[in-house]
Amino acid sequence: MNKNLATTIFESLSSGMRLDIYRLLVKTGPQGLVAGEIGSALGVPPTNLSFHLKALTHAQLVSVVQEGRYQRYRANLSLMQELIGYLTAECCGGHPEQCAELCQPTVHN
Repeated sequence: MNKNLATTIFESLSSGMRLDIYRLLVKTGPQGLVAGEIGSALGVPPTNLSFHLKALTHAQLVSVVQEGRYQRYRANLSLMQELIGYLTAECCGGHPEQCAELCQPTVHN
């Protein structure tokens, strides 16, 4: 991970709709969703959805596979883990065991 890629990821997720799309895809796991399912779940018209999916794909946050007439989208979870690692690599001066309490995952809805 480098600063340019991290910045691209954050810029992509700075849109509330893109964040909603990414979180929905994370929730579905490796099966992903076809574009129509994403649009229906979030109430997004196809033209708007296409714009947001293209931005997420460009940022490498989602992958897309053609399945006949449909395109299936999946969250790139390994990239998100890499981003988290990049952000926390220097935690507590390179000694994350010193700040274990701060590094505990929290659950948000």
